[in-house]
Amino acid sequence: MKTTLTKIFSPILNQFENDSDEYILKPLNRKVVLAIGVLMSGLSILILYLAWPDKLSSYFLPPLIFGLVGITALIVGCLGSDHAVAKLIGNRKK
Repeated sequence: MKTTLTKIFSPILNQFENDSDEYILKPLNRKVVLAIGVLMSGLSILILYLAWPDKLSSYFLPPLIFGLVGITALIVGCLGSDHAVAKLIGNRKK
């Protein structure tokens, strides 16, 4: 199942896994990426829910941005390699 999902989301994952920089990955980093993904996705759903009856057209851009960031973080956090998670967090050796 994970290999199938990795193949489906490979265009997103390749953005974060394609270089050969050295990285530092702490065990908490993957949990932080997943937490950010859940929070951003939840925020986008909450904004859509609150804006649905009245002004959906004027509040469409923030949920779209928060949703894309949240979904990307969830994909990288669940399916990405350690290198992808470190690159998303920004932990690289100098």
